[in-house]
Amino acid sequence: MDMEDPLDFEFEDPLITSSVVTKKRKKVIGLDDLVSDHYKEKSKLVERESKQAKNRKNYNSDEDVNTKEASLHQVINQCQNQMTEISDEEELHTWGIQVFGNQKVPPPLDFPELGSCALLQSFMKNKLNSLLELTSEKGNTFLEGLLANGWLSKLVSTCGHVEKSIATWAFNLMLYSSKEELRTSACDFWCTILSAKNEAILIDWFPSQSEFKGALEIYGFQFKFSSNVESLHTDSNCGGPPQNIRTWIRFAAACCCVRNKQSIFSTSEAEELVEVIICLFLDRQLQGLVVLLYECMQSLINYFTDDEWKTSCNKIAKSLACRVPRDLNCLRVVECISGVNTRSKLLRSAVAYQILLVCFENKATDEEEILRLLTSINVKERSCDLFKMYIYLVLTENWVLVNQMLEDKPVINEMWGLYLRNCSCQIASTDLRSYAPKVRNKASYLLQGTINK
Repeated sequence: MDMEDPLDFEFEDPLITSSVVTKKRKKVIGLDDLVSDHYKEKSKLVERESKQAKNRKNYNSDEDVNTKEASLHQVINQCQNQMTEISDEEELHTWGIQVFGNQKVPPPLDFPELGSCALLQSFMKNKLNSLLELTSEKGNTFLEGLLANGWLSKLVSTCGHVEKSIATWAFNLMLYSSKEELRTSACDFWCTILSAKNEAILIDWFPSQSEFKGALEIYGFQFKFSSNVESLHTDSNCGGPPQNIRTWIRFAAACCCVRNKQSIFSTSEAEELVEVIICLFLDRQLQGLVVLLYECMQSLINYFTDDEWKTSCNKIAKSLACRVPRDLNCLRVVECISGVNTRSKLLRSAVAYQILLVCFENKATDEEEILRLLTSINVKERSCDLFKMYIYLVLTENWVLVNQMLEDKPVINEMWGLYLRNCSCQIASTDLRSYAPKVRNKASYLLQGTINK
């Protein structure tokens, strides 16, 4: 082996060995390849267009969602505005009339004749007067002290005599004094001597209806307010209830309790006083006197004899029906006659019945005609005034259910049930008209009572 010959492993070194140059084989493009490439490009184009269409669809769907949301928002706003309008419309209907207008100047409280009254003279002639130093000029102040301390009523009860000067003096203090202590003490004095069990007390002077009515005129009471006069409603700026109205009410009630001793009012005068007291219930500023007004009304109702009440009840009802507005005020008038005795129920029913006659402008003349008119009203019509229907429903309830004489009339009861079914079944729960829920719910409640009978 020659020394210059390469070793065996050197034959394997690629760097040493010469690389074999391979010739590239040319690829032959046939017709099938061209067709395949064409369809591949077309498939890519279709896929690209599909993606673009999908993107456009997603964009359009977003626009549709936004449009639907806007429409829904608009519908919700319309419903909310409609409910607000209904709520505002119901809030507009409220009871309340300002029955007192501008007050007049009260009469002066000067009584010079008090200095010559026998009671004061007996004190002046007493030997102890040297300590009191009582004179005619100081007589008024002295008697006011006795009145405020309650001693005056005890003195006249002991003497058994109330002089005219003292009676008129105490009466005027009660109705016109600006001092609460004096007017309250004067009212207590009159109530004490009127309710005294000792019939031997001689009272020289009693007030008449003209004095009662004159005091109301000075107070600014509206004797003939109209249902169409808006200035008399509670938003009016004129007048207000006087401070002395509380003692006027108390004294009127006390006078009604002594008819067996002294008949102060005639039948017609007592009827007018009942109307006045019921009208006072309409003034919202007198809500604090509701209990006092109720007690006075009960005293006035009991003032009549049984024979007088049969006629007077209808007279009072007719007068009130023509006097009060045909809105929630007429319901307030009916509801304030809340006594459970027979006379109160009769008056409540009569007032509701007469107001219904006025509401229908005397188109009905008896009970059946009223109910026939009520059942003929189509409450499903959009033009139906459901506020009036609510007024009719409450009035009819107080007329029919309170009057015991209608219980034996099956025709009336049957028509009453039909009217309730119309109001409860023909008004849907989705009805958004004002007073629709009130009419439907009240009629449904009353209908349950007729079914249970």
